[in-house]
Amino acid sequence: MEEKGFVDHEEIFSQVLRAGRRTYFFDVRETKAGDYYLTITESKKFTHDDGSFHYKKHKIYLYKEDFHEFNDILKKATDFILDEKGEEVISERHQKDYNKINGESVKMDESSNSSPESFTDVNFEDI
Repeated sequence: MEEKGFVDHEEIFSQVLRAGRRTYFFDVRETKAGDYYLTITESKKFTHDDGSFHYKKHKIYLYKEDFHEFNDILKKATDFILDEKGEEVISERHQKDYNKINGESVKMDESSNSSPESFTDVNFEDI
């Protein structure tokens, strides 16, 4: 398969990481000269209103001469994020205990027996 001037050769080694609507593919391929390089592909599924879907893909080509520096910078960036924000995921769409109610995110307390339907409307004009 040819894509923007790059010819994809048969994978020598392949790993897949499924992460929600995204899937990451790590594929080792061979150049025409017989050397290896890495492609990292992010594939994200989008669903249309009619139920059909399509995938958007983004691909990175990484060659051996860049591995060391790429790994160093990736480690520095990920360490920075974990040091600053910790490992807890705070994006609501990645947390299983969040529900959307009327366009607003509401965190459901697992110890509570109340459901979203049991909330009472409050008229703030009376206050």
